[in-house]
Amino acid sequence: MDEPAEPRNQAAWDPYEKNISEISQNLSGEYFRYKGILFPVGIYSPESISIAENSEVQDDDIFIITYPKSGTNWMIEILSLILKDGDPSWIRSVPIWKRSPWCEAIMGAFSLPDQPSPRLMSSHLPIQLFTRAFFNSKAKVIYMGRNPRDVVVSLYHYSKIARQLKDPGTPDQFLKNFLKGEVQFGSWFDHIKGWIRMRGKENFLFITYEELQQDLHSSVQRICQFLGRPLGEEALESVVANSAFKAMKANTMSNFSLLPPSLLDQSHGAFLRKGICGDWKNHFTVAQSEAFDRVYRERMRGLPTFPWDVDPEDAGPDPDPSPDPSPSPDQASEPPHP
Repeated sequence: MDEPAEPRNQAAWDPYEKNISEISQNLSGEYFRYKGILFPVGIYSPESISIAENSEVQDDDIFIITYPKSGTNWMIEILSLILKDGDPSWIRSVPIWKRSPWCEAIMGAFSLPDQPSPRLMSSHLPIQLFTRAFFNSKAKVIYMGRNPRDVVVSLYHYSKIARQLKDPGTPDQFLKNFLKGEVQFGSWFDHIKGWIRMRGKENFLFITYEELQQDLHSSVQRICQFLGRPLGEEALESVVANSAFKAMKANTMSNFSLLPPSLLDQSHGAFLRKGICGDWKNHFTVAQSEAFDRVYRERMRGLPTFPWDVDPEDAGPDPDPSPDPSPSPDQASEPPHP
């Protein structure tokens, strides 16, 4: 039996409790635009994004950057374990959003006192809005990509339970909004195309959800190498075991069960569902798949091949697909962040 979780540091925890409570009471499902990009009211503000843009960066900072629903919290779990040499006590005693706070959130990472070094921080910001000081620093960015078809399915479902997001409407309408970039954090295409320009720089690692799914052990080794934090085999195996889907789903500090229903309505589905790739094929109609592929081919022309760029004959949806791209509650994707 596992040891009981270490008691939370009350002084460090209280601001989060207060902030989450206040946020829960001020969610409207409305968005605001900041330099052309949509953000949900209540979780973010023009001021909080501006602070993120203009904050100072330390050379040992580690940033996890993703488009929403691309595996952010999986990467947080992996890095939390790597930074503790495989020891799971931190991930079992501190909520995931406190281990890697969000740069652009109202209670943003840069405004939090007494963060341990190296600071681990998360962001969904497109490159043009990201912290300017990073680009003249030695701080590291891990950018995690994911098949945008799986992203849109997950985001559709998430939009039904996250109180800060607008109702997604019909699957067809949501897909159109996604392809136009009229969703939180803007266009998936612009996001990945912006950040992929950093490839080749020493302090930038591009990795995909699909690569982690295919070979988590090798992916963790690659991340360790990038961070300059090699692990022995026992520690490496602990990282792999404790960041696996089943382990995260069972960990109350990582499965978001600590959040109130007023922020995330868990009665309509668990955060961690299936933990697989390619489930979009069970949800896209043929027409939706064809519409997506047309835009994808146009917007991604000239970019390198990604793991999800398979043979077109294999890329279509399964026969007799559901017209609703919303996964069932037991299907998995990246859990939401507060």
